[in-house]
Amino acid sequence: MYRRLFAFFALALALAAPAAAQDAAEVVVRLNRLESQFRQLAGQMEQLQFENRQLKEQLRKFQEDVEFRFQEGRGGGSKPAPSTATPPRPAQPQAQPAPAPQPQRRSDVFDPSEAPDAPGAPRPLGSTPPSAPLAADAGRPMPLPGGQLAGIGDLIEQDEAGAPMDGPAAALPQGAISERPGPSVAATSVGNPRADFDAAYASFTQKQYDQAEMGFRRFLQSNPRDRLVPEATFWLGETYLVRSRYREAAEQFLNVSAEHPDAAKAPDALLRLGISLNGLGAKDRACAVFAELDRKYPQASAAVRQASEREQKRIKCS
Repeated sequence: MYRRLFAFFALALALAAPAAAQDAAEVVVRLNRLESQFRQLAGQMEQLQFENRQLKEQLRKFQEDVEFRFQEGRGGGSKPAPSTATPPRPAQPQAQPAPAPQPQRRSDVFDPSEAPDAPGAPRPLGSTPPSAPLAADAGRPMPLPGGQLAGIGDLIEQDEAGAPMDGPAAALPQGAISERPGPSVAATSVGNPRADFDAAYASFTQKQYDQAEMGFRRFLQSNPRDRLVPEATFWLGETYLVRSRYREAAEQFLNVSAEHPDAAKAPDALLRLGISLNGLGAKDRACAVFAELDRKYPQASAAVRQASEREQKRIKCS
């Protein structure tokens, strides 16, 4: 019986030995794999740390460059670049300290504070004096070649002073201004071209001519291609005309007639151009403009044609 038990245990040990050896081999293989993966992860961590150091160095250089450019733009001293040590120089006589560097400015930049009376310097609104009148030309009215209006310099020449019209009331004949309703809004830009135009026109109807001038100028600067540009230019000229600023008014009315000849306000603008020229004392040029109005716009409204006839009779156009 003991023999049988001994033989049984011997057989069991013989069968278990290969299984234990196989498990040990698998454990060794797994340990080798884990060790290999660990080495790979360690290498990746070192690579990431290296790249992180590179990024920090690049960021530091970028910040230094930005700070240098900012100081240079403000006119301050730039950060000195690192340099190698140089041998000490012999003692020099004490010199006067150099003045602090001043921000450089372009020589062609206009500074209004240095020349407040120079042309183009800003002036308070409404302080511009009326334009000086011009002398009337002798002879027949000046013809306009081909029916095309020339620049304002071809119609208005610097000459001796003549007698202007008797104030804005005489410059605006009855029935010549076509009324146009518009909402009463504040003359501030709201980003809406129509609303800005209506605000400026509302100031004009309320006889706030300085505010209306600013409103129409703001509209023309912000909306140079809007369909209301001819009408806004016309009403800007009106703000000058009612204040007897005939030269500025003539420029705006000529702009409408020359740049927008097909606009609805073109006949009215040509009529106002003649009135403005007569206000400057250029009677013959005014008569030529009235004749051009009758020739170029035979389909103009009855109010415009009647106003043109009255003006020609009043100033005695030949």
